Amino acid sequence: MNLNTIHNIYFVGIGGIGMSAIARYFKANGKNVAGYDKTQTEITDALVGLGIAVHFEDSVANVGMRFLNPETTLVVYTPAIPKDHKELAYFENNRYTVLKRSEILGIITKNTFCLAVAGTHGKTTTTSILGHLLYESNVPLTAFLGGISENYNSNLIQNGTEVSVVEADEFDRSFLTLSPDLACITSMDADHLDIYGDASELTKTFEDFSKKLKPNGKLFIKNGLPIEGITYGIEDNSDYTAQNITIQNGAYVFDVKTPKTVLKQVQFNLPGRHNLSNALIALAMAVEYGVPNQQLVEALATYKGVKRRFTYQIKSDDLVYIDDYAHHPEEINAVHQAVREMYPEDKVLAIFQPHLFSRTRDFAEGFAESLAQFDEIALLDIYPARELPIEGVTSQWLLQQINNPKKTRIEKAEILPTIKQSNARIILTIGAGDIGAEVKQIKQELLNEN
Repeated sequence: MNLNTIHNIYFVGIGGIGMSAIARYFKANGKNVAGYDKTQTEITDALVGLGIAVHFEDSVANVGMRFLNPETTLVVYTPAIPKDHKELAYFENNRYTVLKRSEILGIITKNTFCLAVAGTHGKTTTTSILGHLLYESNVPLTAFLGGISENYNSNLIQNGTEVSVVEADEFDRSFLTLSPDLACITSMDADHLDIYGDASELTKTFEDFSKKLKPNGKLFIKNGLPIEGITYGIEDNSDYTAQNITIQNGAYVFDVKTPKTVLKQVQFNLPGRHNLSNALIALAMAVEYGVPNQQLVEALATYKGVKRRFTYQIKSDDLVYIDDYAHHPEEINAVHQAVREMYPEDKVLAIFQPHLFSRTRDFAEGFAESLAQFDEIALLDIYPARELPIEGVTSQWLLQQINNPKKTRIEKAEILPTIKQSNARIILTIGAGDIGAEVKQIKQELLNEN
């Protein structure tokens, strides 16, 4: 497909974090862009602020005349859109070119030098670190992020088109549309079993992805994963490894051993060994791309993070409030490790909203174990996203499996009272559902109290 002949691009599900990055990209490159989403959010408000028309009622009448010509309009949709969606059905039945988000990403990146980040955890943070390192080193790139970068207040980083940095998403096997020059796999824990059926099928799909590299492409693998590649790890014998790790003024300071040299006194400001691992692989990919070491060390020290990835909302002597997107047991374990490393003596209250009935069912034991580590736990109802309820799978059912007496199930309206009744100094809100929409009010109320 020649995108130069396409003038209008319409997005079905434009408010999704991955979709909105592509919408921003096309708008910045002179295309007419519009779209539908189910819910008005900060993301859709930001798109409207860029001059992109967004509506929230599924009706062809709202599409706009400019986008009703199949010869000049490309339609992009997210797999999260239900099959009975009226607008999508209209486009599919009227000779429009209709592509999944992953397919258009494959087309955009095909003729670029593509760096792709895959893995069941760590994609967004790693991609945003890598995009930041290259941008600060004046590499002409476009980076598509699965979260809002704190440095750029956007999920798109762009100062050119020669290089692309993308999240290679395993959901719905989306990453198989990519042909990267450099790629990494950060993790392969079982997830999306509603799509894959079992963990072995997920592993096979990662193996398929590893074969999608361009000729002479390089693959980086977290040490211990069952795929061959350039290895990276923390304090081990990997090709790229972080060594001599200390915490100074709340930041990691460490050395990076590469196959050719050692980068000394590297500083990274995000807490948690999982984030340190993400920083390491981003550095490794940037080194292999050819960025000078000293530029990378200076750039990493200025990285601020991704919104809703261990994001400090309040940080005072009396109270610390952190918000995180974690929605898998291993991600919750990573949050727990980070908070214990930073605040080993303090009581921690974790408020968690499970995401998807199927994920809650498939990983109930893991969720119960990871959540039990906190001093106090409050569970919200399961956020369904694209799913219908599964009989017997509820937050109350999950709560019963958590081996910790300091546990409760709450409604959203009870979040603030629960926090105020607790004497925990560290407050966490965790989850990938609409708990994120509560953060602003929680923060304001807590600031008013203190």
